Amino acid sequence: MEQSKDNKMIPMTSVDSGKLREVAPDVAYFTNQIVNLIMIGKPDSSWVLVDAGMPQSGEEIIEAVELRYGKNNPPSAIILTHGHFDHVGSIVYLLSKWRVPVYAHLLEFPFLTGQQAYPEPDTSVEGGLIAKISFLFPHEPINIQEALQSLPANGKVPQLPDWQWIHVPGHSPGQIALFRKEDGLLISADAFVTVKQDSLYKVLTQEEEVSGPPVYLTTDWAAAYQSVKRLAQLNPETVISGHGTAMQSEELKRGLDELIAHWDEVALPEHGKWVKA
Repeated sequence: MEQSKDNKMIPMTSVDSGKLREVAPDVAYFTNQIVNLIMIGKPDSSWVLVDAGMPQSGEEIIEAVELRYGKNNPPSAIILTHGHFDHVGSIVYLLSKWRVPVYAHLLEFPFLTGQQAYPEPDTSVEGGLIAKISFLFPHEPINIQEALQSLPANGKVPQLPDWQWIHVPGHSPGQIALFRKEDGLLISADAFVTVKQDSLYKVLTQEEEVSGPPVYLTTDWAAAYQSVKRLAQLNPETVISGHGTAMQSEELKRGLDELIAHWDEVALPEHGKWVKA
């Protein structure tokens, strides 16, 4: 297994970095610099990890896991929402400690098996400072083929019978979200996030708002819009997104309604190499 050739630590953080927060008795999320990893399962039971954090953060992630689940209690599986650097940055390190299966959408496989690089981040896109410095971000593929398995086509999530996965492309071809109907808990990945991810100030302070996907890596804006609409139709009660703090109830609903109603003004950049005129 190999991490990407351009895998390197990104010197970027937020006020929430290092925090482990519970949103349900069996669901908690850990903020690793600027990205969230989700742990599903009660502390005294088997559990599943969603995503694998920033580059060179493996030890920090394992420390957070052990805080919740104790030592020598690896997850039964890892689910990847997609393969961008900040969601798989420590996957190879984690798999060197935990011999567990990794599940992802088939359309992400080229980026997870060393076959294809993602497009380079778009530094020309309309956006804040993070968009301008996104050329620093890794985009080459990783190779975890020996651990990788496809998510079932029927929408079921391995090891998590109460959850379903939903294909939400746009930010990446095979991005998925996870949803639990019984309590309306949504893991939205980067289909939409709860912080304006191209703004350095808002990322640092974690200023809360429902926002579209990160602009510098979103390659299909039409699909991204349809994905947000699909998730809003689920009427989620709580969301943990890939970036930002968890949001709930009316604040979440209001934010999603405004995002969809004003998509062209608040989410779609005015210009960029993936923005159609």
